Formats: sequence, structure tokens, C-alpha cells
Amino acid sequence: MSLSFVLGGARSGKSAYALRLAEGLADGGRLVMVATAQALDDEMAARIARHRAERGEAWATVEAPLALEDAVRSLRPRDVAVVDCLTLWLSNLMAAEADIADRTEALIAALEASPADHVILISNEVGQGIVPDNALARRFRDEAGWMHQAVAGACDRVVFVQAGLAQVVKG
Repeated sequence: MSLSFVLGGARSGKSAYALRLAEGLADGGRLVMVATAQALDDEMAARIARHRAERGEAWATVEAPLALEDAVRSLRPRDVAVVDCLTLWLSNLMAAEADIADRTEALIAALEASPADHVILISNEVGQGIVPDNALARRFRDEAGWMHQAVAGACDRVVFVQAGLAQVVKG
């Protein structure tokens, strides 16, 4: 079992990189997209539909806007899974008033116990810009940073993507 973490800004190319990585690792195993997005408006519904169509029928999709740990535990041997993305999951958890640190620990435990061959996690790096001007945005930035540190510590490989270029920072 290997764990990879792909970070980058919005539209940096991180999802495309993660999908290519997964397809290269599959070797006949099942490709699984674990999606954390929720179609709460028409634009997001269209975005989700577009992403499914781009991936094609080779990919199974598991929707996990909140129960990401359960989705990871449901993976099977030989699966190659992409979790897209942790920052949407964080938003969902914050809206549900969940304990972020506890849920992050539970996710890491589920990842470490997963029977899947490979899990690739994607997240948006939001801590490299200016300090947000409101408390909720500052809390989101802080929670994302702490979550990223914990996840990166548990992963074998960490890659930062910007402008479509991937730089390995761990592994």
C-alpha cells in the first residue's frame, strides 16, 4: 500500500497529475474516484458531470462528502483510488461543525489500514496567499494547514503542482 499526497493551487494541474499517476499505477486493478464534492448548485452539478465524463467509464466513483474514512475503508485490494479533494471535505466538515482534528486522525488511520494498493489524495494549498480578512476564512486556512501537515506526514510521497508542473517534495 502506498499513499501519495498531491497539493497545489486552484487550476494548478494537480487533479490531472493525480489521475495520470493513478492510471499508471493501476496495472489491471480497479480505478476509484472518491469524490468529496456536493452538487449544491447548478454550476457544481455541471462541474461534477464534466469531471465524470472526462474520467470515463474506467473509473468507479464513490461519493464521500463527509464519510471519507468509511469510503477509504471500503476500498478493495488492487484498487488505485484518488481522493478529490481534502479541502472540499474540510469545508463539508466545517459546515457540519465536526471536530476536524479527530476526523483527520480517523482518516489517516483508515488510510493506513486500507487494503487498496495505492491511494492518492488531492488538496488545495491555501496557505500561501495573504491572511484572509475574516475569521471563517482564517479558520479554514489554519485547519487546512494542520490537516495538510498531518496527511503529508502519513504519506510516502508528497507532490506540489503549479502551472501543470509537478515537484516531488517527499518520497
